[in-house]
Amino acid sequence: MDLKDKVVVITGGAGGLGYAMAENLAAAGAKLALIDVDQEKLEKACANLGATTEVQGYALDITDEEDVFSGFQFIKEDFGQVNVLINNAGILRDGLMLKAKEGQVIDRMSYDQFQSVINVNLTGTFLCGREAAAAMIETGQEGVIINISSLAKAGNMGQSNYSASKAGVAAMSVGWAKELARHNIRSAAVAPGVIETEMTAAMKPEALERLEKMVPVGRLGQAEEIASTIRFIIENDYVNGRVFEIDGGIRL
Repeated sequence: MDLKDKVVVITGGAGGLGYAMAENLAAAGAKLALIDVDQEKLEKACANLGATTEVQGYALDITDEEDVFSGFQFIKEDFGQVNVLINNAGILRDGLMLKAKEGQVIDRMSYDQFQSVINVNLTGTFLCGREAAAAMIETGQEGVIINISSLAKAGNMGQSNYSASKAGVAAMSVGWAKELARHNIRSAAVAPGVIETEMTAAMKPEALERLEKMVPVGRLGQAEEIASTIRFIIENDYVNGRVFEIDGGIRL
């Protein structure tokens, strides 16, 4: 797909990985519809990107079915079409499933702690994917849906909720590729490894050093490296139904 004048929707697009994707795709000529819950960050991101391309921001809750439905209706009205969706929005609420001491359970991961991550990372991805696909079909556009999974999809200590959500995201991506091909819509996923973010920047130097040594290439990934993978998937029309692990070799 040639990105020139194509309409790209990015959830969680006002910061972090989402904003890096937005910058990369704007440079390729794409128009941007950014979805985020943070109105202030959204306005700032749109103001910055507006110097490069046409961009609109939509403050909505991706776990709310009516909010998502209405949001995509507004996007269709504003841009006339939807060509690409990047399901990037996600949250972390890490913790052990159980904590026990001397044979006694002293703490449990709460239902809310588990379900809140599933709601955003998995249900939100489903709702946005469904409405984006509907918009693509209804406006007669070829389309691409890219979901952001994680290497944690293989299972990670202290991340029952996050790992389950990201495994589900990867599985949905493959299923959608099979379902939506008849409508000229491709689907894929990207599973990043450890990426340099505000969170890693706040880590203690010794902890960060240990983390970097775990990665065979000897450093953390950069947001732009994930963004360039996103662009490759969009522009290569033979990519479909695959999960790309961009991790510096940490999972071999």
